[in-house]
Order: sequence, then structure tokens, then C-alpha cells
Amino acid sequence: HLYGQMADMKPVMESAYKYGLHVVEDAAQAHGALYREGENFKKAGSIADISAFSFYPSKNLGAYGNGGAVVTNDAGLADRVQILINHGQVKKYYHDLLGWNYKMNGFQGAILNQKLKYLDDWNKKRQQSATLYNELFKEVEGVTVPEQMHYAKHVFHLYVIRVKKRDELQEFLRKAGIGTAIHYPIPLHLQKAYEHLSYREGDFPVAERVSKEIVSLPMFPEIKKEEITYVANKVKEFLDKQKKE
Repeated sequence: HLYGQMADMKPVMESAYKYGLHVVEDAAQAHGALYREGENFKKAGSIADISAFSFYPSKNLGAYGNGGAVVTNDAGLADRVQILINHGQVKKYYHDLLGWNYKMNGFQGAILNQKLKYLDDWNKKRQQSATLYNELFKEVEGVTVPEQMHYAKHVFHLYVIRVKKRDELQEFLRKAGIGTAIHYPIPLHLQKAYEHLSYREGDFPVAERVSKEIVSLPMFPEIKKEEITYVANKVKEFLDKQKKE
């Protein structure tokens, strides 16, 4: 569920059911995001066979250190995860599997338990900030804003725009005191880890083009209207300057 908006899960689950496949839902960026099914909404992490959340500090629901969670309604999968995260132990000193020490400490759990109460409000503020960004960029030629799909309610873990001269814009904004980021600069098929698949540049032209155009603008619940306006105005200033050159 990239950037805080859920993927279209209905056709995914239908295909999985048709071919006897299991689905793992990556909800690491989508705490509180919603997916429409008819008149009802389902939350991120509640649709697939098993789902994963990240509690990295910068996430919509972040701990004070690294952490994560796996959720499932399959008792067998739940038991297996419990074993895997605890050195593969079915009980102390009895190892049935090769596992890891992936237990999240109690302090992080306590922090998350408190912050969870505010998640919906924080997400609402992110949505309001995204709406303001969209309005400010509405008539700006050369900026592609995030598309909100009809089946989803976006929670804007990131607010990502697309522009042609992304690297130059990023440097321009840096000089104006605006921090930005690129999520993600290298498409999967060009990563070294997947060299064995023998993909080359040009095999997935859309992913390659988008990876050169995306830039994440400042987005967090406490961002102020004047800060968003400043960022948007600087983006406009850059694009106006590019037109004249």
C-alpha cells in the first residue's frame, strides 16, 4: 500500500483465490488507510491472509525505535509467526524451527499503545495537508500530484509529486531550507539483488520514468498551512524559472 494508499485488493484476492495463492499485505506505510468494498470500508492489514506493519519512528504510527507487527486471522500462521520471532522455540529451549530474535520490547509497545489513540486524528491532519497541497498545485503546469483512487482513503504517509527535473528541483528546495526525499530512486528490476532475473534498463519503462520524477515533499501531522504554502510557492518558483530558461 505505497505511500499510504491501499492497492486495489478485490482483484488481487479474486486472482489469488482462483489460482490457490496466498496474499501477504504490505501495510507498512498505511496505518489506518481504508479500502472500499461496496458501502463498507476495510482497514489496511485486514484483507489478506497475513499482513505486516512497520513502526519505524517516521511512520503514521511510529514507535521510539524500530518495531513492527504481523496480523492474521489464521491461527496456524499466527502460531508459526510467534515461533519464528522467538528463536524458533515452541517453548523455552525447544527449537522446532530456525528462527530469529524479533521480539519487540515492551517499552515500544507501551509507546504505540498510547499513540494509537491519536492515529485517526493524525491521519486526518495529513489528509487535510494533502488537500491543501493539491489545491496549491491545481493550476501549476508541470506538477503531477498524488491520485486518490475511488476505492481508497489515503492516509498520506508520504506526499509525493512528479516533476520532470526532479534532481534540480530537490537542490533548489534544499537551498530554500526545504527538506525532501526520494522514495524510491531505483526500480526493483534494476536492483543488484535481482540481477539474476536478467532485466535491463528499458524493460519496465514506466517504473524507470517515474523513479526519475518522484520527490516526497514535507508531510507530517503538525505541518502548518504557511509551511505548506511556502513549499508549494518554491516549487512554483522553480518551475517558472525553468520555463524562462
